[in-house]
Amino acid sequence: MVKLFLTDVDGCLTDGGMYYTADGEVMKRFCVYDGMGMVLLQKAGIKCGILTSENSPIVKARAEKLKLDFLYLGVGSKVNANCLTKKQAAQEICDQLGVTLAEVCYVGDDVNDLDLLSAVGYPCCPPNARPEVLSLPDIRILHTPGGQGAIREICDEILKSE
Repeated sequence: MVKLFLTDVDGCLTDGGMYYTADGEVMKRFCVYDGMGMVLLQKAGIKCGILTSENSPIVKARAEKLKLDFLYLGVGSKVNANCLTKKQAAQEICDQLGVTLAEVCYVGDDVNDLDLLSAVGYPCCPPNARPEVLSLPDIRILHTPGGQGAIREICDEILKSE
């Protein structure tokens, strides 16, 4: 049974693209279906959060809009060796909630997600994930690409199994 739902951002909640304006502002496109999926999970009593290596005010704004329970920015970054790994961040949340990683669903798509995907009870990835992720044993490969409703797909499955 899933008690905690966590996801990466780029490639999962978004299509992985970063859009730049002439002034250098970064923009991201989010799918409203994904947001509603996490809102529905929260209404069912399942805590939700984002773990991302980005330190983005855009992601912070999205998490606040959805009233997510947890937001970890700048984790799992290869650039910053002093930061928490995504697995460490997830364990910190689990310890706070009194749940185990076996009760966590995590959606990730790239190499910095491998440790956490290998540790959780419900590892998932969109079909546009990197080959290293797609080849993990027990990974649930979603049908819907990242940024186009992949998160909603797994949220709906979790809610049906409750």
